[in-house]
Order: sequence, then C-alpha cells, then structure tokens
Amino acid sequence: SFIESFCMSVTLAQIPSHDKNGEEPLEERCQRILQEMEGSLTARDRVGIQDFVLLDAYTSETAFMDNLRKRFNENLIYTYIGTLLVSVNPYKELGIYTKKQMDIYMGVNFFELPPHIFALADNVYRTMISETNNHFILISGESGAGKTEASKKVLQFYAVCCPSTRLLDNVRDRLLLSNPVLEAFGNAKTLKNDNSSRFGKYMDIQFDHQGAAVGGHVLSYLLEKSRVVHQNHGERNFHIFYQLVEGGEDELLRWLGLERNCQNYRFLIQGECAKVSSINDKSDWKTVQKALTIIEFSEKDIEHLFAILASVLHLGNVQFGASALGYATLNNSAELLGIPSNMLREGLTHRKIEAKAEEVLSPFTAEHAKYARDALAKAIYGRTFSWLVNKINESLANKDSTRKTVIGLLDIYGFEVFDVNSFEQFCINFCNEKLQQLFIQLTLKSEQEEYEMEGIEWEPVPYFNNKIICDLVEEKHRGIISILDEECLRPGEATDFTFLEKLEEKMCGHPHFVTHKLADQKTRKTLERGDFRLLHYAGEVTYSAAGNCLLLFKVMRQSKNSIIQHCFHAIEPDGKKRPETVATQFKSSLSGLTEILMTKEPWYVRCLKPNHCKQPDRFDDVMVRHQVKYLGLMEHLRVRRAGFAYRRRYEVFLKRYKALCPDTWPHWKGTPAEGVQRLIKHLGYKPDEYKIGRTKIFIRHPRTLFATEDAFEICKHELATRIQAKYKGYRVKGQYQRQREAGINLLLIETCWRGLQARKERERRAWAVKVIKKFIKGFMNRNQPVSMDNSEYLAFVRQSYLTRLKDNLPKSVLDKTTWLTPPPIMQEASVFLRKLHTRLLVRKYVRGISSQQKVQLQIKALTSDIFRGRKENYPQSISLCSFFVYSGEKDINIKVLQQICPEGIKYSVPVIKYDRNGFRPRFRQLIFTQAAAYLVEEAKIKQRVNYSSLKGGDLVLQCSYLFEALTKLCVVTKNHSLIKVVQGSVRFDIQPGKEGFVDFKSSSEAMVYRAKNGHLMVVGPHNAIVNSRDKS
Repeated sequence: SFIESFCMSVTLAQIPSHDKNGEEPLEERCQRILQEMEGSLTARDRVGIQDFVLLDAYTSETAFMDNLRKRFNENLIYTYIGTLLVSVNPYKELGIYTKKQMDIYMGVNFFELPPHIFALADNVYRTMISETNNHFILISGESGAGKTEASKKVLQFYAVCCPSTRLLDNVRDRLLLSNPVLEAFGNAKTLKNDNSSRFGKYMDIQFDHQGAAVGGHVLSYLLEKSRVVHQNHGERNFHIFYQLVEGGEDELLRWLGLERNCQNYRFLIQGECAKVSSINDKSDWKTVQKALTIIEFSEKDIEHLFAILASVLHLGNVQFGASALGYATLNNSAELLGIPSNMLREGLTHRKIEAKAEEVLSPFTAEHAKYARDALAKAIYGRTFSWLVNKINESLANKDSTRKTVIGLLDIYGFEVFDVNSFEQFCINFCNEKLQQLFIQLTLKSEQEEYEMEGIEWEPVPYFNNKIICDLVEEKHRGIISILDEECLRPGEATDFTFLEKLEEKMCGHPHFVTHKLADQKTRKTLERGDFRLLHYAGEVTYSAAGNCLLLFKVMRQSKNSIIQHCFHAIEPDGKKRPETVATQFKSSLSGLTEILMTKEPWYVRCLKPNHCKQPDRFDDVMVRHQVKYLGLMEHLRVRRAGFAYRRRYEVFLKRYKALCPDTWPHWKGTPAEGVQRLIKHLGYKPDEYKIGRTKIFIRHPRTLFATEDAFEICKHELATRIQAKYKGYRVKGQYQRQREAGINLLLIETCWRGLQARKERERRAWAVKVIKKFIKGFMNRNQPVSMDNSEYLAFVRQSYLTRLKDNLPKSVLDKTTWLTPPPIMQEASVFLRKLHTRLLVRKYVRGISSQQKVQLQIKALTSDIFRGRKENYPQSISLCSFFVYSGEKDINIKVLQQICPEGIKYSVPVIKYDRNGFRPRFRQLIFTQAAAYLVEEAKIKQRVNYSSLKGGDLVLQCSYLFEALTKLCVVTKNHSLIKVVQGSVRFDIQPGKEGFVDFKSSSEAMVYRAKNGHLMVVGPHNAIVNSRDKS
C-alpha cells in the first residue's frame, strides 16, 4: 500500500504527531512532511549509498572509498555489497546495539532498513527456519577490525530473538558465557588490538524446528602458543594470566604460590605493558569465574585449571645455571602439576638417547634447557586450551537426536604481514588463501544459479583463481608443507637452509614463489638469503626460513592433575609410526573446516580497521584501501554487478512502485509479473536496462533505479496532496451534514420514524409469507431428492428429529422399544446413531462393574464357551442353574484341611457319589485343589484322583451345581477339553471283563435309580445331561 511504501522510504527522521502545545495543525504538518520528503531525495549525496551494488562507478576503487568514507563520517559503519556486510570499526560507542534496535530489525526484510549486523543475523535466521538448511557467517578482517565484537553481537541477537523457556535460557546463557572464557584463554593485547583473538574460532549454534537455540559446538584453530613464552614490545600474554594475578582471591594466590604483582613473572613482562587502561582484569576475572560455573565446570576442574595456569607462570621463572636459585620455582611448578620435582628437573635438563635397546640420559646445555622449558610451557597451555574447548562443547552439546539446523560463526584471522613473518604468519595467510578460494567459488556459484533459475542470459565473470597458490602450499609430495614434513622428519641434521634449498629445488620457476637465489637482480635487493616470498592473492609476503621434549611428555603422563593426565594421556609417539608435524595437522584441520563450510549456505561480514591508532572519527585512506584490496571487496562487487545491480521479486517491486502507473494503482487485478511489465512499460524502461525473470525483475544500472525512486518520491507528494484534498472535503461535508440534520423539525423526524416502522412491518410480513411458502412446498416434496424446494424443510426435519431424540434416548441396553421412529431422510443416520448410543451404554456399564462382578462374568463366559452348541437346550438349562454356591474352608473338617491345605483348596461342593458296582448312593464333599480332586466323608478322605491320571469312569457323581463345578474344574486344570457331552448312554469299565452303564432319558419328573437291567437310570426334563466321564 502507499502508506507502507511511504514508511519504508522515510529513513532519516521520525516525524512526531504533536507539537509542544498539543495537536499540530494539519496544514503545518503536511508542509513539514513535504519538506522532509524533498530532503530525502538529496540524502544520498551526504551519507553515501547503503549498498555498493547500486554504485554507478562500481569499477572505481576511488568511488568505492569515497562512499565508504562518507558513511563512516556520518557514523554509518555498515554498508552492503548485496548480501555481504562491510563493517568499519568506529572505535567508539554508537548506541546501535540496544534491545530496542534488535526489536526493530527482528523479522524485517533484509533491505527494508539501513545496513546492520542485526539485519544480516535476522535474515540468516529467518532463511534457516523457512528453508530448514544450514548456514554460516564468515567474519574476517585484520586484527582490531572488530571481528570478535561482530561475533558477539550476532550471538546476543540470537539470544534475544529465539523462543525462550527455562531450559532454553540455560542453553542461551552457556552460549553467551562461553565467549568470555574463550576470550580470556585465547585473546591477548597486541600492537593492533587490545583484545585480539589469537586463535581461529568456528562455532555452530544448533536450532530446533521452532527456531529455538538448543545447543552449540566450538572448533578452534592454530592457537598462538608462542605468546605464552614470548611477547613483542607493547604486547601482553593471554588475558587469563593477568586476570589470575590481579583478580584472584588472596587465599587462592597463597595456595598457588603467586604474588599480586605481574612484574614478578618473566612470562608476563616481556612486552613491558602488563597494565592496559582499556582492560579491567579484576572485573574480567569475576566474569570468567561466573562463566565457568554456569558452563558446568566442576570445582575440581576449576581448581586444577588454575593450578595449571600458576604452574606455567612458575615454570617461566625457572633459571638454568651453576647455582640452584631456580629450585624453589621448579618445586612449585611440579607440585601444582602433580608430578615429582626431581622428574621434572631431569626432564628439563636431560634428553633421552636410545642405543641398542638401551636408554641413556644426556645433559642439555643451558640454552637447550631453556628451549625445553619454553616448549613444555607452550605444550601445557596449548593442550589445556584444547581441553577447555572440549569441556565447553560437552556443556553445549544437545542430547536430542532429532534433526537440527545450525548457523555457524567463523571468526578467522586476516592476512598478517610483519617485518619478520614466521611459521605462524605462514599458516594464517594460507588459511586466508583457502577461505578466499571458497569465497569466490561460492559467490560465483550463487550468482550463476540465480540467473539460470530465472532464465537470464549472462556472461561468466573472469576472476583470479588462487588455486595455484593453494596447491603451492598444500599439494601432496610437492607443496611447501610436504617438503617441510620431509625435512623435519628425515634422518640426519635438518637445518633452515637445507629446507630452503629443497624449496628452491622443487619450486624453481613457480610464478608465485621467489627466493634470493631464484629472484632477478632487482628483487634480490629486497630479500635476505634465508627468506622466501609468496605472491598471495592479497599481495606479497616475505617469510623467514629461520626459526623434542619426549622425556618431558612421559613425566606429564604421571601427573596427579586430572587435566594434565587428560592432555598428555597418549602423547608418546609410536616409534614405528611417523608423527604428524604442526603444519600437516593444521592443513588437515583446515581441510575439515572447508568441508564443513561447503555443506552450508554462506554469509559474509568483512571488517575494516579505519586507522592504526585505534582513534575514533579518523579514516586512513591508504590503510583502508589496502584492506579493501586483500579482502577482495572490489572483486566481489564486480561479481555482483556483472549481471544486474538490482533484483527484486515481482510482488515486492509492484507493491513499492505501483503508485507510478495509473493501471496498477491502487490495486492490480492481474498477476504480479503482468503488473510489473505494465509498470515498466509506463515508466519507459529501455530493453537493455532490465530483464524479466521467472519470479524477479532485474535492473542493470543503478541510475535506472534511482530515477524510479526519485519519481516515486515526487509521486508521493502528489498522492499526499490528493489525500489532503480528500480529507478536507470529507471534513467540510461532515460539517454540512451536521448543520442540515440540526435544522430538521420534529414532524419530519416523526414522519421518518413512522415510515421506518411501517417498512419494517412490511418486510417482516413479506419474510413470514416467504418462510411459510417454503415450508409448505418443502413438505409437499419431502420424499423427493434434495433440491432448492425442499432443502430448508429437510434441514428443519433433521434438526427437529435430533432434538427430540436427544430428550428420549434409551436408558438401558436392554431397552429395544423406546428408540424414536426416524423420518425417511434420517433412516441411515438413525441406525448409525442407535449403534453408537448402544456402544456408549455398554461402555458405561462395563466401566461400572466391580472386580468381583467381572470375575463372575468371566466364569459365565467360560461356561458358555464349554457348553453352548455342544449341549442341547443349553440356554434353557443354564437359566435353571444357580452359580457360585461355594463352600469355603469353614465347611471342611479341620483334619481334612490339615492334610490337603498345602496344595491349596480352589473349590468344594456337596455331591452324591454312586458306587460303580451296584450304584449305591453316598453323600460326599468334592474338593478341587491345584494338584488333585478329593472325595471327603466328614473327617476322612475317601478318594484322591490326580488330574493327570483321569481315564474316564473314575467316579460317578450327582451334583446340583453341575455347570459351576465343571467350569471350576476346567479353570483349575487349565484344560477346557476335559468336558464331553453325550446322548443316550455311557459305558465304563468296573473291573477287567466287567462294564457298567449309565442310561439317560427324558421325563417330566427328575429322578436317579438302578434299573432292572443293572444300569443306573438318570431321568430328567431335558434330552441330554452332562456326563462326568473323562473328568470325574
């Protein structure tokens, strides 16, 4: 809309809606808005362009610098190059990182607000959530350019914008407080920066599907361990040492054997600047202690960590010579490390020589002993730092196995060029070469993919491929690192000059490698004989070729300090395996980092340092120009401008500029693509100024966009005038209508009121007639298919039936008669509802029965399974039977109970037992136990029958509770196949050669007697009875 577009364009000032005296007059307000809008047309000349892609002279480094300088002078430190963010360190507080600023940039499109680190962080976050893929932000620049601060601002922004719960707040706190710990142990004051990161850091922030931060992981690269033992003039050791000495509690310092004076420790005073005005070591010490606790370091870990730091300081004070002055400090260091002092002393002053399976200790010279001391101090600190990073990762780890997306933050060192450049500068610059190669490849690839996706023709941009330099360093068997490995690990005495000779032999003729021997006469004047020079993509760097404590590592393995044990647990190399050099390890870790970054979507922050003096409001053109060159900003700008300077989706472009065309204002009815084509045709774009893609419009020249933007500013003036005129007319019309209404007399009001009432009555009657007609017509067509004539009537019938049915539902499952007869249209629904209601009643009944009732029902169900379908007239028989007439233990003689109680009585019932020979009746008690059945006569057990020995005809019994007794027998024996239902007669063996018979017949009177033929006659009112054969 116009209002939204207007608000987006006015970025220089907020216009208040009231003056000091109250409401601002409309005319003055409109005039002031007009002046503000006219001023915004010329604002670009004062503050520069906020996106370098829109720069007309994009190939001019001078124009680039001029725009950068304009913005810096106006305290606008951020500028875009497309989606790349350029940041210039202001060296002062600007007040642009508050919670309010975060809220402003949260959820706003990337280019709608002025450039900011929060805008980039928010765009990365929203893209990650919407596309569910991984991203990383590469923050680069030279020391002091503000990389670490930029990384912290991104973390702070995510801590605010992410969803918050108590659990997630703990994760957020650990993420934020990992920074002070890593800074304390990995940052130091240098000549260029008071808080310089002396290691490369890559941090993954893990998010769940809702965008909440749930974990993290930190990777560290190339810690500057040499700083532990040596600092240049004007520089300090790592912050943590000064924080410990200055901020540590008195009791802690006494335990560590330290004094509150940095001048007493050789490792802290070589740079002659232990005190720095911009650093508060005491306050930082408290922050680190709090952070270690929140990151879940145990008290034991913290204690051992501080002991290691103190041991390094004591180790630095160890002196070697004829006197024994260094023994006290050596003993302190050994005690804090948890190792015997004599073993530490031996490790620092002797080396081990293996000869013919024998070990011989050879003493060091004083110089070699100092070297061993420094090497041990560096090894202890370096491995402790690695342990610290791993411990932080354990605290940040997310145990949930569900899929997570990540945003990586890569804070890496920039190119370093000093008067004397050593091995560390070589590794740092090689790292930048690899990242530059990755940067160019990903940038070009992204650009090409967008043009191909949108169907735009373009020509690939030629660029310098620094792969030749990367291969020069890392190529297998031929690269500088491979040659360095060979020289370090080959037999014999390898020197810096033999290494240089090997390089000259292998690299002769390489266009990016120069030594004193290989250079021409002019170049030789700038090279020493022990130097070699690499022609990096950012410029030439000259490196000096000038520049093993195994016994000490064995000593460290015997330490009682848990951290030292962990760090040195497997430090002794295998004699059969060739150890890796530091250069090879760094190359491997860099390859791993490259692989990680290649799987993620890249975003870039390039940090620039405005001057060497760290002064605010000072812009050094020469220095900034050099950084622009080696960071490849001009090259990136050319890539972005190779095709088109501006690209926007059709919807966004049309929404902003639709007011410029009468056909598209105020609302365009067609597709956005058609609307954009109609708009640019009206604006008169030339064919070579734009291209139409599948989803975006591409504008080639910035001046075309600026002309459109200026036309939009002018159009807004006209629209504002029209809005003002419409409002004035609306206000005057309202006044006229109020005056007219005030002049109407009472009669007119009464007449209008009566007319209104009459119209309402007429409308009500007409509505009633219409409803009655519809009802009658629907009733007449009620049996016809649903149509316009009967749909409302049928709906009424449905509602009426359901309402009546609700009030007359059956109360019992057995009630089969009270269900309302449904109308024809509800027949099917009625059947379904009846079934549903029956299920509901059954469900209520089932939930209401007790556990005892449930057992009874289960017994009845088992009885039904046994006899239904096998015994004729079972339903009539079961209706005459009584269940659960159980005789408990109280009805059984105590002597009988004592004999059979161990088996556990399950059931007992009175029966009449007929002798098998003669069928004489005898009254007995039938008892079922877990193992057998018993026939009992008062206090005497007459017969015991094992369930396993049943063979049929064992007992002839008469029982009044037959169904119950037989069901109980099946339950006890867990065998439902024991019961057999027969008709007519049953035959059984009395003794070998003699058989007995039981005959059955029906009669109106039930009786049991012995027939004349000797058979037992059973007479009953049914056609069949149950025989106890196979079970009794």
